[in-house]
Amino acid sequence: MSIEIANESGVEVDTDAVLAVARHALDEMGVNPLAELSVLLVDVDYMTELNHRWMGGDGPTDVLAFPMDEGSVDHGPGESAAAGGEPALLGDIVLCPEVAAKQAATAGHGTADELHLLTVHGVLHLLGYDHAEPEEEREMFGLQARLLASWRSARSR
Repeated sequence: MSIEIANESGVEVDTDAVLAVARHALDEMGVNPLAELSVLLVDVDYMTELNHRWMGGDGPTDVLAFPMDEGSVDHGPGESAAAGGEPALLGDIVLCPEVAAKQAATAGHGTADELHLLTVHGVLHLLGYDHAEPEEEREMFGLQARLLASWRSARSR
């Protein structure tokens, strides 16, 4: 699994942990081991610009996911790799640590925990999950909680 990460946010972030939780989520979801993912951490101004340009939103958001090549995602362990052994280009996850820090304070946990949650959330969006409808939200958020719990459990061993 190839996961690239770039921290352009100006905020100190444990990028190793962000990579680890992304890898865990992808592994648990049975994603093709040749898959490629990019994670970008940005500042509030850039996230505001991306949110406006791509989502029509005002102000910064916490996470954006930009799927690349949905047709080549391998969701199951029994499925073969993409044709010709080509890696699946999952896409990009963009995180804003400053927004995550505000949300973490409101939720009563640390910024790192919020970034881990947002990373898993972004991975699930890249895999086609959404939360626009109540049933979709229950499925996605339940899966997100299970992936985070299994990652935390694996880390504490």
